[in-house]
Amino acid sequence: MIIRPYTDTDEQGWLRCRVLAFLNTAYFDNVLQKKAHYDRPSIELVAIEQNKVVGLIDIEYEETPRTICTAYNTVGGMIWHVAVHPDYQHRRIGEKLLEAALKEAKTAKLTYLEAWTRDNPPIPRWYEKMRFTQKYAYHHLYFDETALEKYDLSVPAQVHPMTMFAHYTGSDPDVLNRASRRHLCMCYVKRII
Repeated sequence: MIIRPYTDTDEQGWLRCRVLAFLNTAYFDNVLQKKAHYDRPSIELVAIEQNKVVGLIDIEYEETPRTICTAYNTVGGMIWHVAVHPDYQHRRIGEKLLEAALKEAKTAKLTYLEAWTRDNPPIPRWYEKMRFTQKYAYHHLYFDETALEKYDLSVPAQVHPMTMFAHYTGSDPDVLNRASRRHLCMCYVKRII
């Protein structure tokens, strides 16, 4: 296996790896048809084995504090994507990708990395194993048509909401229980020394 910078010829492999890696997680419905391209500088790495993308990490980073990240008043990098193909998991590929990305982050003089993830148990455990700490949390709420009937949404009469996705920063159990699906969304940070 080699870890190298992402190139445009990796896009289909990158997409397949990400979709399959996310399939059995709380982000199963977060499917991309194109890889993101970043406005700011980025660290984009892929793990390749047998000419196949088996892992990936994308970090967009700041040149001015708090233009992407939120945790500290110093320049940081946001981990937008980190994934390992299911057939290659539990082989430390994610850890090796992070190690390679951290070397580049130090060269770019970043002071920390920030990542947001949902409450899918193996993922927060991985961040904690990699010495990230949880900084913030809020809820992602999904409402189906039945759940939406419990709310008075101000929309024109011709608009009939069937589903809704919302960020919820409160803690009212009644609001949480009305959702058809809910996830705790957590921010993890890692200081770069």
